[in-house]
Amino acid sequence: MTAELVRGQNHPLPQTRLEIRVSADAPLVAGATLGDENGTVRGADRVVHPGAPAFPGLEVPRQAAADHRLAVDLEALPADVHRVSVLLALPLQAGGPGRFAAVSAPVVAVTGLDGAGIASYTITGLDAESAVVALELYLRGGAWKVRAIGQGYAGGLAAMLLDQGLAEAHPLAATILDAVALGAARSVAAPPPRPSDEARVRAAAPGPGATDGGPGAAVPPPAPAQQPLTDGGPIDYAHPRRHSAPPAPAPTAPPAAPGEPARPVAGDATGWSMEERLYNQVWGMFEDLARTTAAYRSAVDFADSRREQELDRVLSDPRSRIGSTGDQARADASARREELVERAKEAFDRDLAQLTAESEVVEPALPPAFAGWENPVWHGYRVPMEIPMALRVGDLMLPERPGLRIPMLVRLPLERGLWIDSGRTSSEAATVTDPERLKRLALDTAVALAARMLAVYPAHEFAVHVVDPAGAAAGALAPLTGAGVLAAPPAAGAQGVAAVLGGLTERVDLLQMAARGGAGADALPPGMDTAEQLLIVNDFPHGFDDRAVNQLRYLADEGPSVGVHLLMVADREEASAYGPVLQPLWRALLRLTPVPGDHLADPWVGHAWTYEPPLVPPGSAVLGRVLGQVAEARRAWPR
Repeated sequence: MTAELVRGQNHPLPQTRLEIRVSADAPLVAGATLGDENGTVRGADRVVHPGAPAFPGLEVPRQAAADHRLAVDLEALPADVHRVSVLLALPLQAGGPGRFAAVSAPVVAVTGLDGAGIASYTITGLDAESAVVALELYLRGGAWKVRAIGQGYAGGLAAMLLDQGLAEAHPLAATILDAVALGAARSVAAPPPRPSDEARVRAAAPGPGATDGGPGAAVPPPAPAQQPLTDGGPIDYAHPRRHSAPPAPAPTAPPAAPGEPARPVAGDATGWSMEERLYNQVWGMFEDLARTTAAYRSAVDFADSRREQELDRVLSDPRSRIGSTGDQARADASARREELVERAKEAFDRDLAQLTAESEVVEPALPPAFAGWENPVWHGYRVPMEIPMALRVGDLMLPERPGLRIPMLVRLPLERGLWIDSGRTSSEAATVTDPERLKRLALDTAVALAARMLAVYPAHEFAVHVVDPAGAAAGALAPLTGAGVLAAPPAAGAQGVAAVLGGLTERVDLLQMAARGGAGADALPPGMDTAEQLLIVNDFPHGFDDRAVNQLRYLADEGPSVGVHLLMVADREEASAYGPVLQPLWRALLRLTPVPGDHLADPWVGHAWTYEPPLVPPGSAVLGRVLGQVAEARRAWPR
């Protein structure tokens, strides 16, 4: 039975191999400090954090996430470690909460490797604090115990580390947040918080202060942490927004035969339109696949750990090390391990089969903005009159079932720019790809993404610019230049780079001043295009002087808030001469690869997902047809 702790309460630990599970409704940074018998942390090397996530006996997640699992083996810790303090902190990213009062109380649970609960603690009473010592594992009288701490720090990570006795607290805190920022650049952002159905109905009702019923800021309850399979029973991986009744009638599936799982149906999620339902359903599939895979992997880890413990007990007895007794013990331990894994695999396969069946009905129902280029929906394409909720920028897969592809949807307007990494170190597949071929694939990916954005925006609400200093991208850009959908011919040379960057920088300045002053569109200079702008940058940093580099960084940081977005094709190694100056630029962009690469992480459990770019199928004419319609609509639009 799990002990529910309150602040200051302790509880004995019945075993030394543990998991510490953290559940919250917002991404948190998780780490730990290792103290001696007096609780003193002797140096920065005794702080385990996303930038240094592994230490003998302890491993922590590499990035901020809403759910964490910290692996602890108390017997493997150095002999002078008597205290393990578990730390949580808000990542303090742009647009994220800056204090724990803005999020629901995090829950920290100590479990065995089989998921059996030992103790849990809900961290309440926090307000302006942005960092907290959640709990500590401590050695007393030869036995390990857990104590609920809940000590918060308004001064953040630095104040918390300083209180742990670390003189280098401030630079270490900066190092941790720097590692978290790099992890965020690799992470697929979770969908924005959405209000409950009841709140949306209230918002839609007439009366003072009524809104239009659109997405709001209320935070839905977090999905429960999943436990690994230990008894062969089913696990509920239901996404919190997938199966509750929507405010309008949703599609229903034919009744399933007795004993069979419910048949999937497209649009089986909450939402006020089919587009919104499909968006939530895709994100639900993404989360379900992440969580069921985490449960399966955890079950396999538990089976391996149990086998190792049984073998350790056998080998500790000299009489059992050799001969038939030892061989039989090894065989029995392996057989029990295989039995546990097989039971977990059966449950995992059931979940995968259900998700595969759901994918097979959802994919054909997706609108163009959510659909792959091979989807027949593009054959009936018409230029839209409204901006869609999101855009598909590729597919995501896990190695356990590479054939199950989850559409990677990002909200529109884009909240951060995109970076197509043309370097050979971008992924394992990139290392074996010819460098020139890789650069061409990167350009093809950029063109495909730009074409998708042009296709899903109304004709008058999106403009694309290109900076190609050496003119090396002429062939790859042919679909865009040939269709006549660019705002201007690709800019070449240093002067062309300066002109485009100068114009977009001035645009950002004007729009920000207008927004700060509360002015409307009529206050902008006459003839100024009010459409969102996308700048494709090829071959960076060639053709860029220091001023141009600073302008590019400015556009990456400030542009998205006023509708100016970057789509960069670049190899970071080629820009290494700038050193740390460009680190903020790379972090501000969502990194994608032109060939499959496992560099993206989900926001729930932090799996490394294989990303596949949204390239047009070889020999397909769909891109030309779609861009032709976009060009015709742009020409027909009254100026």
